[in-house]
Amino acid sequence: MKPGDFFAFFAAFSVKVPMWPVHTWLPDAHVEAPTGGSVVLAAIMLKLGAYGFLRFSLPIAPDASHQWAWLIIALSLIAVIYIGLVALVQQDMKKLVAYSSIAHMGFCTLGFFIFSELGMSGGIVQMVSHGFVSGAMFLCIGVLYDRVHSREIAAYGGVVNTMPKFSAYVLLFTMANCGLPGTAGFVGEWMVILGAVQANFWVGLLAATALIWGAAYSLWMFKRVYLGPVGNANVRALLDIGSREFFVMALLAIAVLYMGLYPRPFTDVMDASVAELLRHVALSKLN
Repeated sequence: MKPGDFFAFFAAFSVKVPMWPVHTWLPDAHVEAPTGGSVVLAAIMLKLGAYGFLRFSLPIAPDASHQWAWLIIALSLIAVIYIGLVALVQQDMKKLVAYSSIAHMGFCTLGFFIFSELGMSGGIVQMVSHGFVSGAMFLCIGVLYDRVHSREIAAYGGVVNTMPKFSAYVLLFTMANCGLPGTAGFVGEWMVILGAVQANFWVGLLAATALIWGAAYSLWMFKRVYLGPVGNANVRALLDIGSREFFVMALLAIAVLYMGLYPRPFTDVMDASVAELLRHVALSKLN
């Protein structure tokens, strides 16, 4: 295998994950997509890029993967930190969650390329948990968009006063988005950070700053949209979620909490595969 083959795979999969600097299509795609399209794109489609790294890049080009791991780790850290700061200044809720998706997927690629069982398992758990959490976040934005027809954060304020049940769900999903222990968002990120610290303390430390930025943009959005006095007449006219929306949110909330409180069914299933993949990747194909 020549390094060119690794970079051919890298070019394809990095756009799909997406990794910095080829991430710029994702926020625009989410803003234009309907709610259902955003959920499928964030929860399922983005995982194909990370799956491609696991299934193709690592087993087919193990030597190049080891040789260029520093590059992937660097790009992942840039995604995790820089994109977190970019998310902080967004005015559009969908763009904010889209940028947060890029930052969270940075954890997956970081976990894969530190070549430890903890990191790789964490990356896979992060893929699954991000599917639940980001899908739920986009559904919540869709609920508001259906009623007010605006995605701008400034168009809301004090939604908790008119939609208390809905706001409780959003708070849970927002906390999962920041990585609160006990929710799905925490498990994968924690495993990747622990694996990264074992590999290199500074990489782990930089990755851990993502929890700060994640809390910053998630909670600040929640504060501006949901808390405080009722912002305007549109918010005053809102009706709380019906039984159909409540049921869908409840399913996602159960998934997020179950995965956060008891991730073992997920990790046990992948343990053997992760160990086998790492054993395969450790063998050189050059001689």
